Amino acid sequence: MNPFDFTQPADVDAALAALAAPGARPIAGGTNLLDLIKEGVMTPAHLVDINPIAGLDTIEEDGTGLRLGALARNADTACHPLVRERYPLLAAAILAGASPQLRNMATNGGNLLQRTRCVYFYDVGTPCNKREPGTGCPAKAGINRQLAILGTSAQCIATHPSDMCVALRALDATVHVRAANGERTIPFAGFHRLPGDTPDVDTTLQPGELITHITLPDARRFAQRCEYVKVRDRLSYAFALVSVAAALDLAADGTVRAARIALGGVAHKPWRVEEAEELLVGRPAGETAFEQAAERILRGARGYGQNDFKIPLARNAIVQALTNAARKGDKP
Repeated sequence: MNPFDFTQPADVDAALAALAAPGARPIAGGTNLLDLIKEGVMTPAHLVDINPIAGLDTIEEDGTGLRLGALARNADTACHPLVRERYPLLAAAILAGASPQLRNMATNGGNLLQRTRCVYFYDVGTPCNKREPGTGCPAKAGINRQLAILGTSAQCIATHPSDMCVALRALDATVHVRAANGERTIPFAGFHRLPGDTPDVDTTLQPGELITHITLPDARRFAQRCEYVKVRDRLSYAFALVSVAAALDLAADGTVRAARIALGGVAHKPWRVEEAEELLVGRPAGETAFEQAAERILRGARGYGQNDFKIPLARNAIVQALTNAARKGDKP
């Protein structure tokens, strides 16, 4: 492990000053960053422990929506009464991720900044454009069972590993960040990047910026009929092969008034196609409409050999998630 400086600022301003140093990285739960440091994938010169900063761990109402502090632990977020009541899709997605021990440590802000679990990214003895730009992407012709089928580029086919982020994308979350020169908000759709020609850049977060909180708009119309489906190799502590966050707002006659669908495990970022959601509006909530939405979401999907199975798997998972969501709330 490389040597590094370590500081524990008492407030956000002090943290931002420390993060201005070259090679500085914030650390909170450390559930991903410490693994990356131990493996030599990341070698920060300075770790800035933001855990002592008061006020960044609160979860509270924000107008008609909800404010999730960046330092709130994943477990506390999933079990918070307001999250469980108004955003059960988010609670389900968080509880589908990692293990209880990791959820007790992992923070909301850190969850957004997780890096891919591609085996070539973690193996510093192999080329990887994400870890070392310009060296190549052996995953395309190699071990790619877990990797992307949508939004890929010639440079990278990695996937984003978060479950929480899939639900946040479906729920139209907003990320709030601070820097020494002020604050800004980033719609969740624009927070994570597709690989393009710069796969080493995961997000649109700028150097020196710190995530302070995440806000969610009022989504109570989706609270009754929502479902998080995660297909994985084993029930516990496994990353998604495909995951689907689905939510429906149905009229009394069963027609769709609004829909939200986001996928995980299939792209470099949580994948959502609003056009597919619009295809459902005004139609009966049923298999025919759900299959057509799935086809639109997966338009352009491409496998790389070992992960070809993900295309039909994703199609079936979308239909299953929407079907399960539609059935919820029905009288027995």
